Amino acid sequence: MSSKRILQYGALALSLLAGAVMAAVSPDEANQLGTTLTPLGAEKAGNADSSIPEWTGGLPTNAAAVDANGFLADPFADEQPLFTITAANAEQYKDKLSPGQLAMFKRYADTYKIPVYKTHRSVAAPQAIYDAAKKSAVSTQPVDGGNGLSNFSDSRYYAFPIPKSGVEVVWNHITRYRGGNARRLITQATPQTGGSYTLVHFQDEVAFPTEMKDLDPQKAANVLLFFKQRVTAPARLAGNVLLVHETIDQVKEPRLAWIYNAGQRRVRRAPQVAYDGPGTAADGMRTSDNFDMFSGAPDRYDWKLVGKREMYIPYNSFKLDSPNLKYDDVIKAGHINQDLTRYELHRVWEVEATVKTGERHIYAKRHLFFDEDSWQIALADHYDGRGQLWRVGEGHASYHFQRQVATYTLEALYDIIAGRYIALGMKNEEKRGIEFGFQASAADYTPAALRNAGVR
Repeated sequence: MSSKRILQYGALALSLLAGAVMAAVSPDEANQLGTTLTPLGAEKAGNADSSIPEWTGGLPTNAAAVDANGFLADPFADEQPLFTITAANAEQYKDKLSPGQLAMFKRYADTYKIPVYKTHRSVAAPQAIYDAAKKSAVSTQPVDGGNGLSNFSDSRYYAFPIPKSGVEVVWNHITRYRGGNARRLITQATPQTGGSYTLVHFQDEVAFPTEMKDLDPQKAANVLLFFKQRVTAPARLAGNVLLVHETIDQVKEPRLAWIYNAGQRRVRRAPQVAYDGPGTAADGMRTSDNFDMFSGAPDRYDWKLVGKREMYIPYNSFKLDSPNLKYDDVIKAGHINQDLTRYELHRVWEVEATVKTGERHIYAKRHLFFDEDSWQIALADHYDGRGQLWRVGEGHASYHFQRQVATYTLEALYDIIAGRYIALGMKNEEKRGIEFGFQASAADYTPAALRNAGVR
């Protein structure tokens, strides 16, 4: 055999070996999905004392009524808390609480509480999403240590349903199923320490390349999703529009963002809409990557997979999303109205993020807890450069059973040093709930389209 041919075979062997090393899991391991594991990678079995039940397929699509405006009735409306955790008894439950929750009990000893209800494993997804997750398990590979993804564009959901590292858990949150194209009318509040607040109203929407008939597949090969957010009130902000193209391989092509400023009537690139750039109209209370509990590129952090544990996390928050509530019922001084919240015992993936040497972020460390059934972040603790706990995030999760998709009813981020917080995603007084399945056009997600979207 010629030396040239030997070199060719050697290169091929090394290539195959590298592929085997980089592949997420073997086909045999992937076969756990839907057997010992749920189709999305959670433990199917309950815990030892059955306080976490076995997953049996999630809530049915007709679990409760859905009104004409898309608001969901609470399938668990008749249930009462099993017990309530307060500052007085928090020490008794600390092994199932986050550092951030314990800090909230110290900061708001008289008012913050955690009502704990019976655990329901509500989350399910359509069969096509289960199939996509299984495909991801054997094909998706991390790029540049997990800063991006390859071999993922065909499956599109749940990049690593059987994760082996912290960054893979993060990618499952980023690539989770969101119900396809979806629109929302939502409200944000950033109360002062005394409880007074001004509402900011948004129309936002997310659209996916696979749900667009007129999108060039080649141009969208590296696009995970398109996001557009328009401010509708107050008047001083109305008409400002943000457009984001979120990418899959963020090493090859970072997030693309543009802003239309209604006052200037100009469209500009917006590189600040990333990492610790300020959140839209957030009064400095959140960063861009605080949106959706965490979003964007993971490349500024080293992600350590701590493991799994049982914790009391916000769950099945149907009551908090009720159209019978007013925003005044929800927004209170210091924190949201905890009487409207619901917490359950669930298994979570625990991940610690530390800023890499040579990188910068206002959060030097993040401590994230991911619900095993949905891969949504449930709790998030943020530390400043001194190592002091600074901001505590709670993602109040709900489940749109009629569409088989987990969502957030409300995202709260508490600044325990300043005594203020931001509440994002409220819909209680809006005209409709989330609108799923709208027909999206690629032409609506270009910088040129922003001017028309921002007409007051």
